[in-house]
Amino acid sequence: MGIVVVIGTDKGAFLLRAGDARDDWRLSGPFFKGWKVTTSARDDGGRFYAATASLVYGAAIHVSDDLEGWRQLENGPAWPEETERKFNQVWTLVPAGDRLYAGIDDAGLFVSEDRGETWQSVEGLNEHRTRPAWFPGYAGLCLHAVVVDSKNPQRIWAGLSSVGVFRSDDGGLTWNEKNAGIPPMIEDKDHKDIGRCVHALVPDPDDPNLIFRREHNGLFRTRDGGDTWERAENGLGSWFGFPLSMDRRTRTLYDVPLESDEYRVPIDGAFAVYRSRDGGDSWEPLRNGLPQENCYMGVLRAAMDVDHRDPCGIYVGTTAGTVYLSTDGGDAWTQFPATLPRVLSVDVYED
Repeated sequence: MGIVVVIGTDKGAFLLRAGDARDDWRLSGPFFKGWKVTTSARDDGGRFYAATASLVYGAAIHVSDDLEGWRQLENGPAWPEETERKFNQVWTLVPAGDRLYAGIDDAGLFVSEDRGETWQSVEGLNEHRTRPAWFPGYAGLCLHAVVVDSKNPQRIWAGLSSVGVFRSDDGGLTWNEKNAGIPPMIEDKDHKDIGRCVHALVPDPDDPNLIFRREHNGLFRTRDGGDTWERAENGLGSWFGFPLSMDRRTRTLYDVPLESDEYRVPIDGAFAVYRSRDGGDSWEPLRNGLPQENCYMGVLRAAMDVDHRDPCGIYVGTTAGTVYLSTDGGDAWTQFPATLPRVLSVDVYED
């Protein structure tokens, strides 16, 4: 079997393919040429999903069985016309059994039970009692992270910027804030448990209570499903960053810290991916093959993914349009010989 990497950019989607040996990479595209491609997903039945956004035509979701022919879904997530909320883009698509979740901007969670053909608002979260106090981060008011308990699909986590993490224990009917231990960005006078800025959520595949959280002001983990959080950033070059990924086979974590929230570039102009093999207790920088001087590009929250092989491959896209690959768990890196538009998302699938 081979690997296909779907790279979403500001100007379309590109496919990076390789055979089983992962040594003969070929690039094709762009698909949805000129459109912003924000995320992709594949469900258990093999259907691919891609989300697009256009300043002229708005946001949409497309489906494909082969990553070649695409059909735009007639119906997508939508706010009632009487509200002032806008459907600006899809931030994440998460298949979970018979359900497909979509996290959107303006921040909202929607669910489909017919593979994206129709959608329903998850009212318990979208009309949460704290919603009047939600405020946007730099990228807008976005719901960009959804985690579904691998053993109990009734338990769901959602991450919103700049609001925080919420958890439902009843399939989405009711939701509670889960941010204890996370310092607030801006504390609301009435709702003390929001005002956090989540960048990524990564669950352990076998222990649903163990979740890692890339936050605006640090990297954290929970061992109790989000009831409490603790820092897990010893050895990271910086407390700030966006993407976080895990090799499910070995539970190895990968992170790309940036210098600061004001100066969102590699530390001292030297690009590095950091690796933790002990659940976030310690981190080591990986630099072999990555640019180590005069490097001033960023990596966005959805622009890194892994393939879970032995050893795993890691794929990172940057705001400069460069793509870096490692097929040995991060020990050595190569740059794919292409310069793409600004990379927004990277998703890895096996053919």
